[in-house]
Amino acid sequence: MTTVPQVTVLLPVWNGASLPLTPQGEAPLRVAVRSLARQEAAAGAPLPSFEVLAVDDGSTDGTAALLDALAGEYPCLRVLHRPHEGLPGALNAGLAAARGALIARMDADDVCHPQRLALQAAWLAAHPGTGLLATRVRFGGDRETARGFAHFVDWQNGLLDHEDISRNRFRDTPVSHPSVMFRRGLPGLHGGYADGFFAEDWELWLRWLHAGVRMAKLPQELLVWNDPPRRATRSDSRYCEAANNRLRALWLARWLERHNPWHPRVHVLGAGRVARRRLEPLWRQGVQVAAFVDIDPKKIGQRIRGVPVIGRAQLPVPGHCFLLNALTAHGADEDAARWLAGAGYEREHWLLV
Repeated sequence: MTTVPQVTVLLPVWNGASLPLTPQGEAPLRVAVRSLARQEAAAGAPLPSFEVLAVDDGSTDGTAALLDALAGEYPCLRVLHRPHEGLPGALNAGLAAARGALIARMDADDVCHPQRLALQAAWLAAHPGTGLLATRVRFGGDRETARGFAHFVDWQNGLLDHEDISRNRFRDTPVSHPSVMFRRGLPGLHGGYADGFFAEDWELWLRWLHAGVRMAKLPQELLVWNDPPRRATRSDSRYCEAANNRLRALWLARWLERHNPWHPRVHVLGAGRVARRRLEPLWRQGVQVAAFVDIDPKKIGQRIRGVPVIGRAQLPVPGHCFLLNALTAHGADEDAARWLAGAGYEREHWLLV
């Protein structure tokens, strides 16, 4: 009788055999699978039984043959060959075929820490009220040539508990998709991966958080999140700025309807073009901006599409308005958060977007 694994590691692959070799001259897909096959127990955390389910999404290179060869080498690996459908379809096919009560994610060009599965499974067993657990990740690229992505990884790594993950969900995706482990029942309750003009992982987290799913993150770096040149976030139009802005607006409007006592009116910290462009789709969701708030004396007193630009001193007193912190320049949002705290605006009075 085949033992049912406790964890299924979902590994979608499309043309993974064509990925550039590692500096050691190895195929990244082989390195990724090997890092999973060599999982071990941790102190106080036994190694769960697991399977690695590689979903070959109709690859046109040598991926199918490589996966089959790896399956012969590593008994934990099971391969599902499918016609090409795209990442959301491959992920949903993997969810349907998964046997584990816990679903972990991994990409074909990342590397797993040997104690990752043990630590995540043990933590979820001890915290039954949490549905999804991610981990901190180590940036696997060049910080000089990819400063923006490296800063994004650092930002993600700072969000550990459910409150921080939830409050920061509208700035960007708050967890690294390849690092997550979640309970198998969640897609059945709240839906699996949606296919549309948006980042399928961010859409899933926004939808699940809106449904009340609790999320957390382990403080250990248990995944090397590599940054190859053909990463989908750079090459796929579904991850472009306009798509992100529309996705943010859809779920932010729903959140504000629940939590903003002055809905649909908000005040926006930041009157610059970037902030306005980010939030433009939000106004089409029915949210109304009462005023833009800025510190630039050249902007204060102007009107942007009929909306006044005011200084911070002109803001309603704490408890009489809701603010969206839309500042995006490096360090500006943190400076504004410190000012808000010092001025008496509690965390329930504002949100980072």
